[in-house]
Amino acid sequence: MLTAAGAQRQQMQQEVPSSFSSFSSSSPPPSPQHCLLPLTHLATAAQCGSETSAEVEENHEVRLEIIPTMRSIVVFYMCYLLCLGLGVACVACVCVWNSQWRGGFAWDGSALQFNWHPVLMVTGLVVVYGMGAVLYRIPLTWGENKLPWKILHAVLMLAALILSILGLSAVFDFHNAKRIPNLYSLHSWIGIAATALFATQWVVGVAGFLLPCSPVSLRKLLKPAHVWMGGIIMLLSIAACISGINEKLFFSLKGNTNGSLPYSSSPPEALYANSLGVLIVAFGLIVLKILSNQQWQHPDSRQQSTVYTPLLHEEN
Repeated sequence: MLTAAGAQRQQMQQEVPSSFSSFSSSSPPPSPQHCLLPLTHLATAAQCGSETSAEVEENHEVRLEIIPTMRSIVVFYMCYLLCLGLGVACVACVCVWNSQWRGGFAWDGSALQFNWHPVLMVTGLVVVYGMGAVLYRIPLTWGENKLPWKILHAVLMLAALILSILGLSAVFDFHNAKRIPNLYSLHSWIGIAATALFATQWVVGVAGFLLPCSPVSLRKLLKPAHVWMGGIIMLLSIAACISGINEKLFFSLKGNTNGSLPYSSSPPEALYANSLGVLIVAFGLIVLKILSNQQWQHPDSRQQSTVYTPLLHEEN
C-alpha cells in the first residue's frame, strides 16, 4: 500500500503545472517579468510600473468630458443666440447715437463724416469679426467638408476688415480736413494696432489655410497662433471702442462751450453712449467664452490634443 500511495503522489506532482511549482516558499518574490500572467495583469500592473486599468479609465473619462453632450450643445446655442442679439443691439445703438445726438452721416470731410467712424468700427472690428470668429464653434459646421465654412469664415473676416478700413478712412479724412493731428491718442494707437494685426491675420490665414499649395505641417504650426491672435485682436477691438466712446464724450460734452450739458452731469447722451460700451464689453465676453470652451471646439481641433494620442494609439 505504501508503494501504491507513493506512486499516486508522484503522478499528482507530475500533473501540477510548472508555473505553480516555481512559487514555492523557498523561492524569491516574483520579478517584474513574472507580472505578465494573463489573469493577474490588471492586478499586478501597478507593481510592474505599466499603465493600470485605472489610468486607462481616467484617459477615457478625460476624453468623454471633452466630447460635447446634448446639454453642452444647448448651452452653446443659448450663448450663440445671446451673442447674436448683443451684436445686433451694438450696431443699432451706435447708429442711433450718431444719428440722433451727433446729427447724422455724410462723407464731405465734416463732423458728419466722422460719425461713420464709430459705426463702421463697431460693426466691422467688433460685431462682424466676433460672429466670424465663433463660426467654427457651431455644430452645424462639424461636417466632413470644411471648405465652404472656411470660405464663409474668410468672407466674413474680409467684410469686417473692409468696414474697419472704411472707418479709419472716415476719421483720417475728417482730421485732415480740419487740420487735426492723426494718431496722437491712446485710443488711436490701440485701434491702429488692432486693424494692422487683423489685416496681417487675414492674409496669413488665407495663405496658410485656403491655398491648396500650403503644406499640412504649416497649417498645424499656424493654427494655435491663429486662434491665439484672434482672441488678442478681439480684446484690442473692445479696448479701442470703449476708449473711443469716452474720448468722443469728453470732446463733445463740454458744458457751456457748445450748449450741451457737461459729461460729469451724466446727460442722456452720456448714459446712452456708456450703455453702448457695456453692450460691446458683454458681446466681447460672450465671444471669448465661446472661443475658450474646449467642448465647443471643432472635433478636428480636439483630436490634435495630446490627451487623445495614447487612447487613439491603443484603439488602433
